[in-house]
Amino acid sequence: MTQDQQNLDPYVATFKQGHFMSLMRWPQLDAFWNTLREQADDSWYIYAIGEDAPEAPSSREQLLTFIDRIDKLLHEEHEEDYCGIVYADDHEHPQFIKIFDPNNLGVSCGFSENPPLPGWVLSKMKPINIEEALRPANNRRRWWQKIFD
Repeated sequence: MTQDQQNLDPYVATFKQGHFMSLMRWPQLDAFWNTLREQADDSWYIYAIGEDAPEAPSSREQLLTFIDRIDKLLHEEHEEDYCGIVYADDHEHPQFIKIFDPNNLGVSCGFSENPPLPGWVLSKMKPINIEEALRPANNRRRWWQKIFD
């Protein structure tokens, strides 16, 4: 384990290094949402990347509303015959779910050193500001800025 891996916040470590499986087909996503609905409680954090990380978990009703609305958005805006933009750590008993914005996919599948951030994260872990946590170290930013000085 590298020093950087040892110093990661547990949320960031799970976000970056957790094992996530795609929900590739629309029927698979539908079944997953039904599983999540059945297990819904008020222990889930709903985090829209780019907004402040939530301080408290959402209510069961907020989670159910979010599932309905995000499902509708994904079906309307992801004009593919497959889904492939929702990833979960476990399809039967999820704890951490990444949902990519259909309008900002970049290279969300496959390998990339700098994959796009998801649009939303559902987790049982209290989130931190992921954009801030994943910023390059200040010395890298200073190096980058010196190129144009």
